Amino acid sequence: MRDCINPRKEMASTSASPPKPIHQNQTLLLKKNERFLSLTENLIQIPMTTITLFSAPCTNLSFSSPPKRFRFNPQSSAQLSPTSSSPLQNPSLPKTGVIVIGAGLAGLAAATHLNSNNIPFLLLEASDAVGGRVRTDIVDGFLLDRGFQIFITAYPEAQKLLDYQSLNLQKFYSGARIFYDGRFHTVADPLRHFWDSAKSLTNPIGSPIDKLLIGSTRIGVLSKSNEEIFAAEEVPTIALLKKLGFSDSIIGRFFRPFFGGIFFDPNLETTSRLFDFIFKCLALGDNTLPARGISAIPEQLAARLPTGSILLNSRAVSVDLDDSKTPLVRLKNGDVLKSELGVIVAVEEPAAVELLAGRISQVPKKPVRSTVCLYFTANRDQIPVEDPVLFLNGSGKGIVNNMFFATNVAPSYGPPDKALVSVSLIGLFEGVSDDELVGKAIEELSGWFGGKLVSKWKHLRSYRIGFAQPNQCPPTDLKKNPRVESGLYVCGDYLTCATFDGALVSGRRASESLLKDRALTPSS
Repeated sequence: MRDCINPRKEMASTSASPPKPIHQNQTLLLKKNERFLSLTENLIQIPMTTITLFSAPCTNLSFSSPPKRFRFNPQSSAQLSPTSSSPLQNPSLPKTGVIVIGAGLAGLAAATHLNSNNIPFLLLEASDAVGGRVRTDIVDGFLLDRGFQIFITAYPEAQKLLDYQSLNLQKFYSGARIFYDGRFHTVADPLRHFWDSAKSLTNPIGSPIDKLLIGSTRIGVLSKSNEEIFAAEEVPTIALLKKLGFSDSIIGRFFRPFFGGIFFDPNLETTSRLFDFIFKCLALGDNTLPARGISAIPEQLAARLPTGSILLNSRAVSVDLDDSKTPLVRLKNGDVLKSELGVIVAVEEPAAVELLAGRISQVPKKPVRSTVCLYFTANRDQIPVEDPVLFLNGSGKGIVNNMFFATNVAPSYGPPDKALVSVSLIGLFEGVSDDELVGKAIEELSGWFGGKLVSKWKHLRSYRIGFAQPNQCPPTDLKKNPRVESGLYVCGDYLTCATFDGALVSGRRASESLLKDRALTPSS
């Protein structure tokens, strides 16, 4: 785990317990909904121009320098010898294993799958820590996730890979409070908060029929397998909602801020396939935050990998093939890594296109999903609620899409006497300064909670996330082939669905494709 993060131990009563198997939850929820509707060890040799990894039965790569942040001894490739001449002149050098480029969730999942099959590998990461977009910073004792990120416990691939108990997941309230017409209105999950849900039937966030439609939509997605969802005919989410019969009021006041905040897409143009998958996961699981920050998820995966198998601060700049079609990875400092089994490129799509230099073509460009996240601090008595609830802007006005008090969800996100406020905007707001955005957000939230409280909040940090998610408007293919050619593979959420789970699935699929090509799949 990252040595800079040392949050307090959470109370067990607020932790999300390990989930039941999906099929059991699904059957129980279908029944409840129906009732509700009727009511490796490797050595490194550096010969002149190429870093050569010798074959060994496991993936433990050892380096002489002391460890940095993780227990697995990661270190900068800048400490390796720079090279000058072309490695293509040395095709007969010994080689080994797999090189994975990018230590985000997809790359970590690929490495995890390789490791479970006893395949030697080296995982390269350009930055100073694992996680990719899933990172947490520590500032003045507060844990700041890089952008609004929540973890849904019902993600099926995550259930296979992660130890939920160790993550100490802290739960959100199963619903939201929506600011509309000058006050807040509650929308609640009827199976978890029945009386809150019953009292909300007549509020202006949609009609009673809209709320019954939510129940029937829930039954619909629970009755489908994930394979059926991802292969179904697709339309934009907004078109699906209208087809299902939802009114403009509930679309504008609930679906746009809630799912728009998940997709970073207030127009709800994202594919209905992703909507159905997320809707199903929300029905089966809880929205949570790990007690040590969202980065605890990739850190847990990384901590299970062999010592020395991850190199941080090691930016790959190109992937080539030598005369014998063996993949070569050139690093920014000039070092070259040579792999016998193949290379898995686990970076965002634009970077993958650049690395693979014409071997893959980028699909017609769509605007990427961007967001701004503003963090504020306050004394605990300077926030209006103690509930771990998500607040949504249902007014259709202003810049704030959603916000929550992070320390209400996970007290470990701040010092004992302080509160952390997380405010999310959709879009990058280019041309608007951080100070202007902070001022507008404070003014807007003063209308929600009162200026007397909000004026005491102090701005801590702003994050502008230019690439928060790939754009997954129709047409989409959420089951793209990870194989570029024999020896070259790609993974990332742009190949599957833009979720934590999609990234994990894509990493596994890339590894499976490589193992199949190399006939390394263990016999049953």
